[in-house]
Amino acid sequence: MPFLETRYRVVFGACLTQFTIIGLLFAFGLFFKPLQEEFGWSRTLLSSASSLSFFMMGVLAILGGRMNDRFGPRIVLTVTGIAYACGFVLVSQVSAPWQMFAIFGTFMALGLGTHDVVTLSTIARWFEHRRGIMSGVVKTGTALGQVTIPPLAAALLLAFGWRQALIILGIAALGLLLIAAMSMQRPPGLVRATPGSDTHSGQSFAQARTSRLFWSLCAIQFLFFPSMMSVPMHLAIHGTDLGMTTARAATLLSVLGATSIAGRLTVGTLSDRIGGKRAFVMCFGILLASLIAFTGVRAHGLLYVVVAVYGFSHGGLFTVVSPIVAEYFGMRAHGAIFGTILFFGTLGGALGPILVGWIFDTTASYQLAFAMLATLAAIGLALVLTLPRKTAAA
Repeated sequence: MPFLETRYRVVFGACLTQFTIIGLLFAFGLFFKPLQEEFGWSRTLLSSASSLSFFMMGVLAILGGRMNDRFGPRIVLTVTGIAYACGFVLVSQVSAPWQMFAIFGTFMALGLGTHDVVTLSTIARWFEHRRGIMSGVVKTGTALGQVTIPPLAAALLLAFGWRQALIILGIAALGLLLIAAMSMQRPPGLVRATPGSDTHSGQSFAQARTSRLFWSLCAIQFLFFPSMMSVPMHLAIHGTDLGMTTARAATLLSVLGATSIAGRLTVGTLSDRIGGKRAFVMCFGILLASLIAFTGVRAHGLLYVVVAVYGFSHGGLFTVVSPIVAEYFGMRAHGAIFGTILFFGTLGGALGPILVGWIFDTTASYQLAFAMLATLAAIGLALVLTLPRKTAAA
């Protein structure tokens, strides 16, 4: 059936987008040491450049959600995919901090700002009755990118040096992201959404933003995103600090990505069956336990175990948000609502890596940084417990 073929082609395009964008983002942590060695830049500075892209990602997610509601995913992802790929090529030529900030705040941010809101909002429209599990399937693309791209990046880094490795990664990203964008399209019969239209059932953005529930979801996103951004960014270099080789430290990211696949599929399935709130509670509980464990683990074997536990929660938390937005608010303005909630997450995601980098530069340890992230997760869990079981979309 053509309809079935089309919607699963959309799933492929969404998976490939996630695979490329986040796989490369995870791999960038491997370039911290070469940049430090060549330029003497601190981890706070390098984390700040990435954090700027996270902040701009949030701003652009709001715009990206609205543009996807109006123009569809193919156009949006083509433009932002080209920008993201060019960003990696441009980073290979940097020689000053301002250049890093300029590239991460524009080119990188464009790719990051649309990879989630556009793909997951599109999937939510194609799969009305299986939003949770299909969001989980799409987010396995992220996990596969986390598993495969960092080791490849490490091999390129060792073989060609950091500048040439970034150029190769950028060219590869361009091809993959264009293929992904061409695979995406809106469901048949869906007209372009315009301000004030009622294309879908559910609340408008204006209605949603007046509710306590909306702002609770924004705050929850703000509280867990620092961990989502900081742990993957600093994990590889944390491993080398504990005595691992660069190649072995890269496998920490692969373990994280592999276990996050289980988290994405499990939580996606459960959110369809038990509701978003219960799935949220489960993810936050596992996240909190893993962050507490990170504060004390030094042995390499135990570190892999903690990374695996963290990876499950990491995958689940990235899967549950889009379905819970649809569950609470419907699909009428899903892109705009989801994009705004993501914006608040990226505020936390922007601050987290900077604080983690600063804590390390100040204390020569990540122990206090993990404790800070655990505290934020505990507050987030308390807030999740206040959410209603389910709200019927108006």
